[in-house]
Amino acid sequence: MEYVTLNNGVKMPILGFGVFQVPDHAVCEKAVLDAIDVGYRLIDTAAAYMNEEAVGKAIKKCGISREELFITTKLWVQDMKSYDTAKKAIETSMSKLGVDYLDLYLIHQPMNDYIGAYRAMEDAYKEGKLRAIGVCNCYPHVLCDICETADVIPAVNQVELHPFFAQESALKTMKEYGVTSEAWGPLAEGNHGIFTHPLLSEIGAKYGKTAAQVALRWNIQRGVVVIPKSVHKERMEQNIDVFDFALSDEDMTKIAELDMGKSEIVNHFDPAFVKMLHSWKIHE
Repeated sequence: MEYVTLNNGVKMPILGFGVFQVPDHAVCEKAVLDAIDVGYRLIDTAAAYMNEEAVGKAIKKCGISREELFITTKLWVQDMKSYDTAKKAIETSMSKLGVDYLDLYLIHQPMNDYIGAYRAMEDAYKEGKLRAIGVCNCYPHVLCDICETADVIPAVNQVELHPFFAQESALKTMKEYGVTSEAWGPLAEGNHGIFTHPLLSEIGAKYGKTAAQVALRWNIQRGVVVIPKSVHKERMEQNIDVFDFALSDEDMTKIAELDMGKSEIVNHFDPAFVKMLHSWKIHE
């Protein structure tokens, strides 16, 4: 496993395991146990995924020491009404996960009172409950606003990053502030025929790798942390097997040319999407 060093000195695996869209607790628990068995140490969940308890059970059962694991979860929009609601949400997530500290805690969406919520995260970070704090889904102007406002610069910005949405301008802004980029949907959630894409498959054939492995390697060589998800152990093994080859500069350039310059998964600028996120209640 390769690592990145966050802006506060904490080391984070550059490849991890995500559990988005795995709400069934038994399936999620088994998937996390399988992932840890395969060699994953970074596990990424969120309050809104409704599976923190399942992840916590897997952490307890896996036989790996807590210090070897890197556990990430996220603060949902509903809990960003104030400093106090955010502070309570941090404790709730830690309780559900069965841990006394989190390696990384992220604002899931920059909505509601996200600055007030971030203040609560800063205090929890200073108290040692959170080893690192950061954000998700922050476009350059939003990340800039947070960095210029906060006492603690976000360690990570988790955004959509894959060959069809490269977000070079976003990466540039992150680098300016020393924020590590992390990709959700590094396999484009299966869109664009990514698993059999002609260019990615052609490049992969040179290295004895699949199109998916090429896509993951492309982001890793850009310094981007990736968190692919799968409930199939053989796919988990394939996704982590990307450290024994390197794409050439020519390969990297060709893949970058696939960029469409926009997301075809979400539109954060659509008022209907924003309203939907605000109405998404994860608890009463």
